[in-house]
Amino acid sequence: MASLARVILDFQSGELSRDEFVARLDSALATEQLGPTRLLEMLYATHSRSPLPDDLYLEVRRRIELLRVSNVAAGGEETGIQTTVDLPSLRSSSAGSLGSAGTAGTAGSAAPETIKGIGDTLNNRFVLEECLGVGGMGTVYKALDLRKLEASDRKPYLAIKVLNVQFRGNPNSLVALQREARKAQVLAHRNIITVYDFDRDGPIVYLTMEYLSGKPLSQLLRTPGYQGMPVRAALPIVRGMCAALAYAHERGFVHCDFKPANVFLTTNAEVKVIDFGIARVFQRPEEESDATVFDPGSLGALTPAYASPEMIEHREPDPRDDIYALGCITYELLTGHHPFDRLSATQARNADFKPQRPPNLDTRQWRALRAALSFDRNARMPSVVRFIAEFDNEARAEKSGTLAWAGLAGLAVVCAVTVGVFAFRSGPGRQQESEASGSQGDQVDRAGGASAVASSAGANIASTAPGGAAVTPTPAPQVASPPAPVAAPAPKPALTLAAITPALAQVPCSALSGAVQDHALTVRGFVSQRYGSARLKETLAALPGVDTVSLDVRPLADDKCDVVKTLSPYMVRNWQAGHVTSLQMRPPSGLLTENDSLVVDLKAPPFDSYATVDYYQLDGHVVHMVPSHLWPDNQMQSNGGPYTIGSAAGDWIVSKPFGSEMVVLVVTPVPLFDKLRPESEARADYLRALETRLKQIGGQYGQDRLLADFAPITTRPAKP
Repeated sequence: MASLARVILDFQSGELSRDEFVARLDSALATEQLGPTRLLEMLYATHSRSPLPDDLYLEVRRRIELLRVSNVAAGGEETGIQTTVDLPSLRSSSAGSLGSAGTAGTAGSAAPETIKGIGDTLNNRFVLEECLGVGGMGTVYKALDLRKLEASDRKPYLAIKVLNVQFRGNPNSLVALQREARKAQVLAHRNIITVYDFDRDGPIVYLTMEYLSGKPLSQLLRTPGYQGMPVRAALPIVRGMCAALAYAHERGFVHCDFKPANVFLTTNAEVKVIDFGIARVFQRPEEESDATVFDPGSLGALTPAYASPEMIEHREPDPRDDIYALGCITYELLTGHHPFDRLSATQARNADFKPQRPPNLDTRQWRALRAALSFDRNARMPSVVRFIAEFDNEARAEKSGTLAWAGLAGLAVVCAVTVGVFAFRSGPGRQQESEASGSQGDQVDRAGGASAVASSAGANIASTAPGGAAVTPTPAPQVASPPAPVAAPAPKPALTLAAITPALAQVPCSALSGAVQDHALTVRGFVSQRYGSARLKETLAALPGVDTVSLDVRPLADDKCDVVKTLSPYMVRNWQAGHVTSLQMRPPSGLLTENDSLVVDLKAPPFDSYATVDYYQLDGHVVHMVPSHLWPDNQMQSNGGPYTIGSAAGDWIVSKPFGSEMVVLVVTPVPLFDKLRPESEARADYLRALETRLKQIGGQYGQDRLLADFAPITTRPAKP
């Protein structure tokens, strides 16, 4: 078994997820032949070299303290936690620094801890008995409700999510938990965990929800030797996940962090989706005010192995983001391994990673699963309902059988009419499962979520006479009226890209590429923060022939309009060609802190080319990354890459000023400039030279060889 130090190092190196770290923690502590004091020393030494997140550090420390308590309770010796071990303190915005691991009241200790854990009580009511898991926003505990216990309730336990320390310092954290409570209450479904309320105990903010007995799907998938399960065994789990997601999507919510750890398998063989903590509204107008006040995505809680490329790139949320995660989980459930070896979607896309077909899937199932795993949102399976309809072969077979019986019944009716039988009594129809919108027990039916309505026809209406005899009233004669003439609807104007392109070009400070299919319009690219995606969608929806508008746009700081004006035609051409060249930041979120290394990955177009990479700073200057004295070679081979520019060693380091900045890739068939430009120069001067040179190259080699890609980034100072 791994030691405590090894488990911590594996987590810090990225080999273990948070859930895996917590799962291996107790076994590591149990196998260490060391006392609590030595364990605390080991924790401090490892934490000093590479700090753990505050909440995980405190959880490890608390579990070591529990070893001391259990040792004393068993008759062992007190191993001296109050000795010379100097543990690092953490800070909380609400109560200053946290105390050391010594007993409360020890001389020299800091302010009392403002974090609670196993054995503590919240609001003199909820006793935290067991840590169930540590997530992106909070730690979940099994808790005993003393009020229910007093009332002799047969189920006195519930689950409590306590907001993590680092989120408590975030001014949006309380809003986050309140939103989660409200959203989860709106999403009342048998396959979604029931959330009761949220409250606080001093600085401790927490959420109460139903206690589930069972295990998360992640635990099943991480079982040693697990190599997948048959489709028939996996289908109930897939149906449960689809039912929950389809219900949420229908009400305008995207989960945004759908992963195996957020799918719970209960001992009653139910599937429960948990943790809608960062779910974002994608289409409900009444929720738009939330987005202007609080964006849960800003807390950065997502899981790269299950996040779609659009989520990693901070695009607007879309139900198809959850479908990508659903595809990854389904593949893992069937095969025992992740479809892209746990690479992030952008890494797998850049590596042109293609998942292998599981041997136990038929052609239709594999087509559905492969579509769910598409890196391109527009090519991805369009809805969860459609996915399960294609993937659930048992439901398809059942549906086919039902249709066959319906066909035979129809043939019998035709024969009966032919021989002169004018009346018959039909048997009770087979009633399918239905989806009742807004009810507690809503679920997607096994054929994919379509509601079925069973009606009874031909029922006689009778009244009862005073003497008790049944009297059937004689219907009044009906006079048929001639049908009123109906004017033929005017044909909708055709929706063409040629008609849309001028409208996109008129949007100020933008770089937008459109695609049309029938009367549906899809637009991707960049739009200024001042103009906004809501206004863009409203403008496009008003165009003739447009029925639906789907946006895949990222915001740009308004001070970058001069850059966009110069380079928009080349970025749009790149997108219309299928995004044949690209620039990808590390990390993909583009959120960088002072002293971070600036590293980018480039993908080459399908022709030999030269890359120019420039960093547009907030102060109005441009830093030339490639080509430069540091990186003079900028030639790319056809379809080459990814080419990595920069390194963790710090070729370029983030420094002042901080804010919304941009990295830009320009691809040309020949070197953009004859000689290296200065390391840094004024943006206005560079843009004039850039515009002139691009016109020259385009006139000589053709405009189709001039492409660009943008990567907005946000830089911030290091925490003091």
